[in-house]
Amino acid sequence: MSFQPVAVIPVYDHGDAVGAVVAHVRANGLHCVLVDDGSSAGCAAVLDALAWEDDVTLVRLPVNQGKGGAMMAGLRTAAGAGFSHALQIDADGQHDAGDIPAFLERARAAPQAVICGVPVYDDSVPTGRLVGRYATHVWVWINSLSFAIRDSMCGFRVYPLAPVVRLLDDARLGRRMDFDPEVLVRLHWRGLRIVSVPTRVTYPQDGLSHFRLGLDNWLISKMHARLFFGMLVRAPMLVWRRVRA
Repeated sequence: MSFQPVAVIPVYDHGDAVGAVVAHVRANGLHCVLVDDGSSAGCAAVLDALAWEDDVTLVRLPVNQGKGGAMMAGLRTAAGAGFSHALQIDADGQHDAGDIPAFLERARAAPQAVICGVPVYDDSVPTGRLVGRYATHVWVWINSLSFAIRDSMCGFRVYPLAPVVRLLDDARLGRRMDFDPEVLVRLHWRGLRIVSVPTRVTYPQDGLSHFRLGLDNWLISKMHARLFFGMLVRAPMLVWRRVRA
């Protein structure tokens, strides 16, 4: 199959920022799949207006599903439309859209790999979020028996759609903030290579975060525990793969 990328952007009440993100994505020649994850009326109106633009498809979820649920809907829509790869980028503008060409070039060169952003932070990153991310990274390294996944939380990445949709069909993944790390571990288990790309990440001072400290940390902890037992079952295969590499 030829390399035919698309952007999938999950949106939940980021009406003030998503227009600029879409403009940057379209400037790089990508069709956009916007997933309205149960946004309020104001943001929904912004998305309705964007959907009139060329190369924009709007998928509307009537009830908020969480980032993972929105990404699953967007990935399935992209695959159903015949695209080969999906660029995931957040709607709040924290990712550096100037790196989109580099991500796509890496994906074109390694079409069966996942191209995953590794954040280069400035002083805007909250200390608590930074510490929490590293705790997740350690568990991801344990559950993958590898350091191949350098950063499991960055939502700026490119997926090859065929293996990702097969995974969505075969496994029940977390539907909220637990989706980003879990999908990488499970794709690694299935033998997909992870290619890391440094990218600048900023936290806008007036940015809107939907990370819920209590619930999302609980869901992420449950996800790590579930993956740990999955790793134990797969440990001989994972170790053998490393020996052979």
